Amino acid sequence: MLCYDLSYSSRMRRLSRTAIAVGLVAALGGPAASQSLPDFDSFMILRANGGGAAAASAEQAANALKDYDVVFLGELHDHIAGHLAEMALLRALHARVPRIALSMEQFERDVQPVVDDYLAGKIGEETLKTKGRAWSNYAEAYRPLVEYAKDHALPVIAANAPESVVRCVAQEGAGFLSTLSPDKRGWAAAELHAEDGPYKKKFLAFLSDDTAHGETRDTETATDAGERSFAAQVTRDDTMAESIANYLRANPGHMVVHVTGAFHVEARLGTIERLKMRAPNLKVALILPALADNPQAPAMTMDKAMRADFAILLRPEPESYVTDEERKTAEAGEALRIRAATSGGCKS
Repeated sequence: MLCYDLSYSSRMRRLSRTAIAVGLVAALGGPAASQSLPDFDSFMILRANGGGAAAASAEQAANALKDYDVVFLGELHDHIAGHLAEMALLRALHARVPRIALSMEQFERDVQPVVDDYLAGKIGEETLKTKGRAWSNYAEAYRPLVEYAKDHALPVIAANAPESVVRCVAQEGAGFLSTLSPDKRGWAAAELHAEDGPYKKKFLAFLSDDTAHGETRDTETATDAGERSFAAQVTRDDTMAESIANYLRANPGHMVVHVTGAFHVEARLGTIERLKMRAPNLKVALILPALADNPQAPAMTMDKAMRADFAILLRPEPESYVTDEERKTAEAGEALRIRAATSGGCKS
């Protein structure tokens, strides 16, 4: 099965950046710590402390998390300091929990054999990147995690559904999965949870806001497109949740550290709630990124609505555009690429 809709992935990348800026950070109380964020690769780890937040080292965070079954590391995919924090936390957790597995949104189920071959030294990194369809920022963002796993013989779970499948669900709806051949149907979760609820409401609100900046569509078409887009979103969430549950079922007593875009796990919705549907007794921790309003004097509290155990405080990312002209030029170019990419539709 092939699919040519490239719009879904780019929309999700924008979503993961946008949600954190408006969701977790709030200067609601006293400063989290006296130190600053002096440069773009600096970060602070904060732990919920009553109504506020207290600074913690990676080692202190690992001590607090070592008895959990699953630790979710929500991230901004392109923020280098967030990736440095992830590496520090994985290293500290592994020092305390030898039986640990790294689970990744950034690799998809159908390339698990490729990932396994790389970890076993049977193929080189270029083959991993091409046959494993590594993300474009693999070298700077995810190489350290994978290399640490390789050096210490840790499993890496290619947890996500293939993007080609997700794109076709976005175009045709969840029924597309029933058209897959038996050998490919296992690339996505056996059961999807696309019912109404807080996660769906949040997702559709984002789509509504996103659409407001693009072409106008009639209400019925927009509603249908929203349902298909949410089905695509939960294809990812349910597949990642099922991948984690399957690993822990086969390896009781192990810990899984799952790296994923923050939107997938904010407020313990998305992938986390779908994991709990499958394994309600698991002890799950959540770590989310947060952007400091003032990097020289960072001050924030943990927003209870996000329900994170720890936050990784980061400097804000640079503005994508300064003028309306450059923004409109970029949006027009993206619209042209999307129309060209979706003209063929999905086909066998």
